[in-house]
Amino acid sequence: MTESDHTMAPTPRPRRSALYLPGNNARALEKAKTLAADVLIFDLEDAVGPDAKADSRALVCEAVSSGSYRPREIVVRINGVGTDWHGDDVAAVAGAPAHGVLVPKVENGDQVLALAAALDGLGAPPSLRLWAMIETPGSFLRAEEIASASDRLAVLVVGTNDLVNELHALHVGGRAPVVPALSLAVLGARAAGKVVLDGVFNDIGDEAGFRAEAQQGREMGFDGKTLIHPSQIAGANDVFGPSREELAAARKIVSAYEAAEAAGTSVITVDGRMVESLHVRDARRILALADLISDMESLS
Repeated sequence: MTESDHTMAPTPRPRRSALYLPGNNARALEKAKTLAADVLIFDLEDAVGPDAKADSRALVCEAVSSGSYRPREIVVRINGVGTDWHGDDVAAVAGAPAHGVLVPKVENGDQVLALAAALDGLGAPPSLRLWAMIETPGSFLRAEEIASASDRLAVLVVGTNDLVNELHALHVGGRAPVVPALSLAVLGARAAGKVVLDGVFNDIGDEAGFRAEAQQGREMGFDGKTLIHPSQIAGANDVFGPSREELAAARKIVSAYEAAEAAGTSVITVDGRMVESLHVRDARRILALADLISDMESLS
C-alpha cells in the first residue's frame, strides 16, 4: 500500500457539530440553511430507502450546488463500497461542490486508496476531501492504517451503533463496551494527523445524557460529535468549543511564553505551574479554534 500522490494541506475548520440530514427530505434540507451546525452531512445511505436512492441523489446534488449553506461545511454520505448505488454516488459527488464525501463501513487502507483513486479519476478537485466511517471491530483495529492511507482523507467518523451491534454489546451510559474502540479511533487519527468525530447519541429527548456523552468524547480527544437532530447542535457546540476558562488559560500561557522569549529565559510558569512547549502548542491550538469559530459565526 502506498500513499496517494496528492499533497493536500488540511483546511482548518471547526467541526464541533456534524448533523446528519435525510437526503430525501427537501424540507429538512431547506431548514438546515438556518442551523448553527459546523457541518451538514447530507445522507444518501441509512436515511434513504432503495427506491428513493436516485431521486435523493439528485436532490442532494442540487442542494449542494445551490451555495445556500455557507459558511457550513457540506459533506455527502454516500452508499458503501459494493452496494448498487456506490458508483453513481461517487460520480455525482465528485462533480458537485461539496467539501467532503463520507463513505460508510471503510475497512482498511486499501479501500481508502481505491476511493481516492476513483475521485482522482473522476476529476474531483483536491478540495473535495474524503471522510471515512469506521464501524466494525476490524476497522477500529486498523484505524491508523485507514487514517494515514491517503492525503485526500481528512476525517475519521466513528459509527458506534454498528459497532455495538457487531460486538453483541449493549448501549449503556458511559459506553464502557466501546471505550477501547473509541480510544483506538482517536489514537489512529492523531497518529495520522487527521480529524476524528464521535458517534451519534440516539435518545433525542435526553439532553443531560447527550451532554454527558459529548463531554466524554471531548475528554477522550474527539474534535466534535455527529448528530441526529437539530436539538443536539447547541450542546455539541458548547461542549466541543473552548470554554471561557480554557481561553483565559490559553491566553495566559501564550503571553507568559512570549514574555519569557523576549526576556531570553527558558523557565516559564503560569499560576505556579511549569509550562512546557507542548502546553504552548495546545494553547495556540485552542486560540486558533476559537478564532475559526468566531469567523464562522460572523459569516452566518
